[in-house]
Amino acid sequence: MAFIIGGANTLDDAYEISNSLRFNRTDNQSLSRAPSADGNRKTWTFSTWFKFGNTPYDKSQDYDIFSANSTNNFRDELRLDANGKLTLLSKVSGDTANGVKGSSTRVFRDISAWYHIVVALDTTQATNTNGFKMYVNGVQETISFNSYNQNISTSFNKDGSTMAIGHRQNDGGNNLDAYVAETHFIDGTQLDASYFGKTDNNGVWVPKEYTGTYGTNGFFLEYKQTGTSANSSGIGADTSGNDHHFTLDNFDGKDTVVDTPTNNFMVMNPLYTNSRGTFDEGNTQVTTSVQGSVPYGQVEFGNFFVNKGKWYFEVRPTTVGSGGSLGLGVNERAYEGSYVNGHNNGGSAGNIRWNHSNGNIVNGSAGSTSGSTYANDDILGFAMDLDNSKIYCHKNGTYENSGNPSTGSNGITMTSAYSDYWTAWMSKDDTTNNAEVDFNFGNPQFTISSSNSDANGYGTFEYAVPSGFYALCTKNLAEYG
Repeated sequence: MAFIIGGANTLDDAYEISNSLRFNRTDNQSLSRAPSADGNRKTWTFSTWFKFGNTPYDKSQDYDIFSANSTNNFRDELRLDANGKLTLLSKVSGDTANGVKGSSTRVFRDISAWYHIVVALDTTQATNTNGFKMYVNGVQETISFNSYNQNISTSFNKDGSTMAIGHRQNDGGNNLDAYVAETHFIDGTQLDASYFGKTDNNGVWVPKEYTGTYGTNGFFLEYKQTGTSANSSGIGADTSGNDHHFTLDNFDGKDTVVDTPTNNFMVMNPLYTNSRGTFDEGNTQVTTSVQGSVPYGQVEFGNFFVNKGKWYFEVRPTTVGSGGSLGLGVNERAYEGSYVNGHNNGGSAGNIRWNHSNGNIVNGSAGSTSGSTYANDDILGFAMDLDNSKIYCHKNGTYENSGNPSTGSNGITMTSAYSDYWTAWMSKDDTTNNAEVDFNFGNPQFTISSSNSDANGYGTFEYAVPSGFYALCTKNLAEYG
């Protein structure tokens, strides 16, 4: 069983999505293409899947998913605004009132779930509710309109007007922080969500194959390739048959990942009330914030909690920080205290903390096991056997204290204090030095040289996944969790 698992199909034979593209807001990443001919500028449909990275945590700005502009006075944006609402803006003559602007009344902030969004526009319609429709996970949203003008022509589909995914095209702002998958643009037709998804037997909205046409400037981006050129081998390859390949800005091969709507991987969670760090790379990289008077320093948690099965993940500290000790390991879910959804510190039962400074692997309040110290860029592996309440820890492929997770020998006992539901965890007791840590739950943001996966073929790891252990993703959780 697991807590806080986002929507994804599990063990059925549904349509599968194999890759997504990870956007990191601080890297100024985008894909772009300028049509060489006008399409239908009044009627089109945009469909994509996305999972938030840092976006709901940082409420200081809007985040553009899809945009276009011909001049600063004529621009379009589909964005998640700073309040968490999905908004379509189409400016005409520099004035919002002359175009279209509407927002969802619902707020979207779940960093664990994959969302499917469809925006379907037809400005030839006289009424705003017919002219602009938005669907999230198959449900048509109620739109709050600021303006709607019949028969306006958008910047989308205009000859020479660059269309971009991942930022605001007119000035390169509002950089997206998210995973994006299965992106369709249909030129000339207003379609509802049923063309791209369906409700499965468990009542979950899942993707399905789109079998319609794309029109003049339509495209389909699957993000399966790793190349950086605007061609069929590139990350921005258009597989609709139109060959409208996109140009990349600041991406490389490691940005195509296996975290998808049909197999959702664990990440770290910036939304817990005790989170104080900076979260990047789709919530797989955490940088601590120097803490002074806060009790027990800073602690951060993963977004899946599991209480059975055998699970494996890797952690790479890129900066351990020269001050107080960095602790990496696992912690259990607490139902009390000031730290919502996570245990409070490394000094009592309910956690396993591997300290960088002295190498001790601390078993909560039950004592510690002597282990190896670790430094910047060492890769630590954690194999949790929750069926036998044991954990095995390795540094750069060598297990501490001759532990062998495959045979079950020399493991460290995991002592529960609260709920016996466990997740990845880090802590930093420091007042002067930050730490930076990369978490790899099978969707690494750093370059992997050996590309190991679990026995089901899921995940990408530097070191071999022990026999009987699995990556923390929804397909495995459905089978073993």
